[in-house]
Amino acid sequence: MTSTLRPPDALVSDRPVDARDLSLASLGWSDFFSEQVQPEEAALVPMRIATVHRSRMSAVSSAGSVRLMLAPHTDTGQFAVGDWALVDPATHMLQRRLARRTVLQRHTEGGRQPQLAGSNVDTLFIVTSCNADFNAARLERYLVLANESGVDPVILLTKADTAADPGAYQRDAAALQRDLVVLTLNPRSVSAAEVLSPWCGAGKTVALVGSSGVGKSTLVNTLAGAGQDVPQETGGVREHDSKGRHTTTSRSLHAIAGGGWIIDTPGMRSLHVGDSAYGIETLYSEITELAPQCRFSDCTHAHEPGCAVQAAVASGAMDGERLARWRKLSDENRHNTTVPSGPRGNKKR
Repeated sequence: MTSTLRPPDALVSDRPVDARDLSLASLGWSDFFSEQVQPEEAALVPMRIATVHRSRMSAVSSAGSVRLMLAPHTDTGQFAVGDWALVDPATHMLQRRLARRTVLQRHTEGGRQPQLAGSNVDTLFIVTSCNADFNAARLERYLVLANESGVDPVILLTKADTAADPGAYQRDAAALQRDLVVLTLNPRSVSAAEVLSPWCGAGKTVALVGSSGVGKSTLVNTLAGAGQDVPQETGGVREHDSKGRHTTTSRSLHAIAGGGWIIDTPGMRSLHVGDSAYGIETLYSEITELAPQCRFSDCTHAHEPGCAVQAAVASGAMDGERLARWRKLSDENRHNTTVPSGPRGNKKR
């Protein structure tokens, strides 16, 4: 369905975006979203959520940026940066959020609801350094997040100039998942934008995740270019453990100089998995494919006789540490996954 949505007459900016010409398509609008617009909503304006705070939100449309008006008791926690919403052009009142094409969400320890990290994302850039920050177990958690969300993961290795053998980091990262793209770059170099251009075209949205201090905010600044209105603050790294200070404190949508959009996220100190069976199966595809060959259909790959996975570990065809990480993530996912219970389908953990 083609919607005849008109732009608003005036916008009140909450956080400016660059002055480039914007179209709905350049913002990421597609048939997936236009088909959700009902005939009676034709006068409303589609806008993309750019920032989400506890009591306010801003959005960007083909006419620029706007601070949204929210109905009383609006739960901003139900909105993610990157969401598409329909807005009244006269009052800037948010009317309805459209269904998401993809959504990045993570579980937090003790949290009842997943934390939204971004929506309608095409590619997740997982940033890590060629130093003590490189951690296979943590990278695998990010990959589960991307797989489960339906987002293409790309691992970006930074600070290769500080490593004696940066190629070893490249090989270790590439071994984490089949057909995984791994790139080495300098976030401060303008060449980084060229390297990442295949994922950053007009209408495309990428998100950045990774520990603090690995160069995420620096990379956002590089991709956004010199014309950005509000550069991201960057911080230093402690030498003894390669840990950085948190310089990004909230999620936000930034225009990329060559087209497309990027969502920066705060450094995640913990990333728990839940409701992520598909993401885990995709990450550990070698285990998923061997499991049907086990003698028992409910094999835990721990101690059962006739286990094809354990046989692969014994022969050296599979890394035993990787199997141990699979088991840990699988157990955690089982614990954190909601299951229907009761006649009304109520959920419990």
